[in-house]
Amino acid sequence: MSADARFPDVMLLAAGLGTRLKPLTDTLPKPLVPVGGVPLIERVMANARAEGAKRFAANAHYRADQLLAHFGGLLKVNREEVLLDTGGGAKAALPMLATDPFFVMNTDAFWPAGSDAPLARMRARHEDPADIVLLCAQPGRASGFARSHDFCLDPMGRITLDYGAPVIYAGVALMGKSLFADTPDGPFSLNLLFDAALADERLKGVVLDAPWFHVGDAEGLAAAERALSR
Repeated sequence: MSADARFPDVMLLAAGLGTRLKPLTDTLPKPLVPVGGVPLIERVMANARAEGAKRFAANAHYRADQLLAHFGGLLKVNREEVLLDTGGGAKAALPMLATDPFFVMNTDAFWPAGSDAPLARMRARHEDPADIVLLCAQPGRASGFARSHDFCLDPMGRITLDYGAPVIYAGVALMGKSLFADTPDGPFSLNLLFDAALADERLKGVVLDAPWFHVGDAEGLAAAERALSR
């Protein structure tokens, strides 16, 4: 675990347009789309708060004013004049983050409240500033995901492309600020950093021991609401 014993700050990726969730996103930013009456971003933050997270920051672009109003100014928000993608958005918000490493969390994926506490396991796996630790979902417990898998996870907990158990990237990464030093200015994907860590055998995985819901479109939203109502 990092020498910084404080719970890492959480960077929430909240700038997307949410085009696949229309017509809901005609009037709402995607992070505020309700799932079982609770906005997506609130479910994601609750997962982190349950393990001790206290400091959050977010990026925002589409309907940013609504996101700011929802939190009444209590959430630090970096407004993107142009979309910076996942990596560019995280890089632009680095000055808002006090800890190193920090969590990056997508705001369209979550697990049921109280079902698991994976962030502690991720912190235990982050042993070097060059490490990136990803939360991984088991395909059989994933909802709202179209592909069979993203990566494989070997018996040592290292992410590979073709050796080990198939897993899905569950939208949570623990990573250090130094990894952004040589990244482009402007838009780029976090996949740029994930691929570099993979090549250096520094990309690690922790498996979520719970159902995982990705709410990327109307079908994913309906599936999550059905599962949560049982």
